[in-house]
Amino acid sequence: MKVLLDIKDAKAASLMEVLNGLSYVKVKTISEEKAQLIAEIKEAVDNLKQVKEGRLKTRSARALLDEL
Repeated sequence: MKVLLDIKDAKAASLMEVLNGLSYVKVKTISEEKAQLIAEIKEAVDNLKQVKEGRLKTRSARALLDEL
């Protein structure tokens, strides 16, 4: 199982020490940019789910181009 955690910088060192001490846990840090990308992709997927469920309205490509 993979888990992504968002930890305050002040508390990260102590939690990383605990996690590194567990033989069955592999720890890998990611850059802030990669974390932002993951968050944006998650938001896009959530938006698509809302569109499919009818809770979020879409607009046509023409409307988008006219806005630009």
